[in-house]
Amino acid sequence: MFENFNIGLLEICYLIGSITFIVGLKMMGNPKTARNGNLIGAFGMTIAILGTIFLYNNAEGTVHRSAFKYALIFGAIAIGTVSGWLVAKRVQMTKMPELVSMFNGMGGACAALIGLTEFNHNLGNIGALGFIMAGLVIGSISFSGSVIAYLKLAGTLKKPIRIPAYNIINNVFFVAVVAFAIYIVVSGASSPILLWSLFAAALIYGVLFVFPIGGADMPVVISLLNSFTGLAAAFGGFLYDNKVMLTGGILVGSAGTLLTLAMCKAMNRPLSNVIFGAFGGNSATASGDETQGTIKDMSATDAAVLLNYSKKVVIVPGYGLAVAQAQHIIHELEQLLEERGVEVKYAIHPVAGRMPGHMNVLLAESDVDYDKLVEMEDINPEFDQTDVVLVVGANDVVNPAAKTDPSSPIYGMPILEVNRAKNIIVNKRSMNAGYAGIDNLLFYDDKTSMYFGDAKKALQELISEIKQL
Repeated sequence: MFENFNIGLLEICYLIGSITFIVGLKMMGNPKTARNGNLIGAFGMTIAILGTIFLYNNAEGTVHRSAFKYALIFGAIAIGTVSGWLVAKRVQMTKMPELVSMFNGMGGACAALIGLTEFNHNLGNIGALGFIMAGLVIGSISFSGSVIAYLKLAGTLKKPIRIPAYNIINNVFFVAVVAFAIYIVVSGASSPILLWSLFAAALIYGVLFVFPIGGADMPVVISLLNSFTGLAAAFGGFLYDNKVMLTGGILVGSAGTLLTLAMCKAMNRPLSNVIFGAFGGNSATASGDETQGTIKDMSATDAAVLLNYSKKVVIVPGYGLAVAQAQHIIHELEQLLEERGVEVKYAIHPVAGRMPGHMNVLLAESDVDYDKLVEMEDINPEFDQTDVVLVVGANDVVNPAAKTDPSSPIYGMPILEVNRAKNIIVNKRSMNAGYAGIDNLLFYDDKTSMYFGDAKKALQELISEIKQL
């Protein structure tokens, strides 16, 4: 009777975990409820973990709980919690894609370890072995691929490595890995050498999969690998008949897939082009375009006068603003202009700052009103009535070549059409190309003036000049 009570209580824990995952994920879709959504999801995860630790029993009821095992479990949880909290607390906003990549890789590694540890316990059970092999292969690919993605984003691996016919080689290798896994399941092989060989082969494929892809596409690849990790976790849920693990895996997998598709749509590129195209990876070739004309340099005083006497200003924040940690100073500029009767909005490209929602979170740090953040589809029609667009650290997402130059590698990518505004001020540290590695036609537009300098310092000077007017 007591055992049945435990089973029922455990099911309730899993039900609470599943519901809170879904509710939390839903709340994360809105900036105003995202923080609470995250906390609700964490609460559900805690309930599910504690339920598993204290209430789970296998079919034979042979789970032995000792003080030593509990000490190991909670010791590992404590180390992981403190380590994750410290890393997440200290990471800069510009490094969030790297952090996501590493956390994603850890999830894949966990799924792979489940496969390695459960293999011997399920010999002869073809169904269970199928789930184990699927989780092992997908988790291993996600782990090693995420590590390579992290190194690329961190700049350690700066150039993609492309070998002749790499697509064919990769595909053949992947088919061989899958065939190898199927052979282990069907043949009933129990050799640990085969198991570890499959693990190694899956790790190698993860490296081969990500290695040739350009650095500019890494956020998309991270999302794709994130969906792999969710799928691997879902297979673990099938293996353990753990509903909350299954629900969590499906949610992560589907969310990663949707994010991948959303980012591809934002860049107007099919996923196959991201995986096989190495966009932004061959900057030396892409940046070979000749300069399109002359540029106009602008002083802080000139920029201040132009902004101060405008009726409507649209700010386009980009990666350069995030790198300079200038989100607070840009908010100060916005407030100063509004005090002087200027209408100010922010134009947000779907992949501004590298990942969807990245720029929204960055600006939220400085208490920018969410209502002032306008998505690309909504702000583009307003540029015709905008007196000044202030571009801060953004590059490819405002390049008119995406609409006018069929030979450009970014042709077809939806952009913020800032060239439709009456005046354009571009703040950059230099004339260096963006991720796509191509020249920006906007810089040579007659309406454009370049205001060079580090975003934080340049904006501070701008504010100082406006206050003197």
